[in-house]
Amino acid sequence: MTIKIDVKFLIGLAVGALVAAGLVILFTSGGGDDSKKTSADGGISAAPQGGGDQGGDGGGDGGGDGGGAQAGAPLTLPVPDGGGKVGCPKPTKTVGDANSLQAALKGAQAGDVIKMSPGKYVGKFVATASGTQQQPIFLCGDPSSVIDGGGIKKGYGFHLDKANYWRLIGFTVQNSQKGVVGDTTNGSVIQGLNVHDIGDEGIHVRDFSTGNTIQYNKVFNTGLRREKFGEGVYLGTAQSNWKSVSGGKIDNSDNNVVRGNVIRATAEAIDIKEGTKGGKILNNVFDGSKTGGDKHNDSWVDVKGNGYLIEGNRGDKTPADGFQVHQIIKGWGTGNTFRNNTIALDGGNGVGINDTVGGNTIACNNKVTGGQLTKKGKCS
Repeated sequence: MTIKIDVKFLIGLAVGALVAAGLVILFTSGGGDDSKKTSADGGISAAPQGGGDQGGDGGGDGGGDGGGAQAGAPLTLPVPDGGGKVGCPKPTKTVGDANSLQAALKGAQAGDVIKMSPGKYVGKFVATASGTQQQPIFLCGDPSSVIDGGGIKKGYGFHLDKANYWRLIGFTVQNSQKGVVGDTTNGSVIQGLNVHDIGDEGIHVRDFSTGNTIQYNKVFNTGLRREKFGEGVYLGTAQSNWKSVSGGKIDNSDNNVVRGNVIRATAEAIDIKEGTKGGKILNNVFDGSKTGGDKHNDSWVDVKGNGYLIEGNRGDKTPADGFQVHQIIKGWGTGNTFRNNTIALDGGNGVGINDTVGGNTIACNNKVTGGQLTKKGKCS
């Protein structure tokens, strides 16, 4: 018996098998970008978590895929002295483990003072209750009171989720994708925390979070999941993520104060997004020795908002500039004032303050070593 082999048929089978194998790889490998926001209790909610609000805006948010940084040594620079510090009142509740902390947060009411005893609190913690201006809710600890998110790939160590007038004071947040996140939080204070060994950014307030103060914290070893998303403090949302984070509206996370923090980050120490205005960046200390973030980040502070006062900050080491101003949307990145900052470029190949927009005030009392203050050498 003679068997005829249809060569075209066999070739078709082989090609089909290769295509099927390629589809399996495509749909099982993942793309590196989160498509949903992981809530603090491990559930999934509708808005995307994002890994640094990818915007492709020239300020370090976009670009190709990149890897994570290696954790560095602890940050030993001292936190500056300064005013406006908040003290913790006598506790109304004391917690000693993750379950009791979760319960205390769930049942929190205006005027509560929750004290965390020393120890490790493993989990992703969320606050949804609100205090008032007269009776904020306190969560207090010391550096040995450690919130550990259980991994740098997903989730927030501590999440203020539409929770107003909180005082987060003194404890440590580590080992989560984002350290502390505020979504639609108003009038809250984040003070004296140690935020480190974080997958992406350390502290992020967004989605119409206004009138908050982020002060006297230490933030370091960010970007362990994605270097280019390892901002220290992040204000607002990139335009590319307004649809998913702020319902398609400009994220007016306005009038936030970032004061007296010490930051060593792989991306910008402070990233000020388009659509935000009226904030203050005061007396912070920047260690730029780890800045670079997969070659996407090249300054300590990136300003894309309007009407900020950037004063009394000091930094050392940077890939390019100390401070940068960008226009992502017409009319934004202007009306900002830079004064009395101390800038040590220390090998950086840029200038102290690189205003690519115009309409900003750069005072002559800004001090620069290792280069010029501005590209044209002008100040006011």
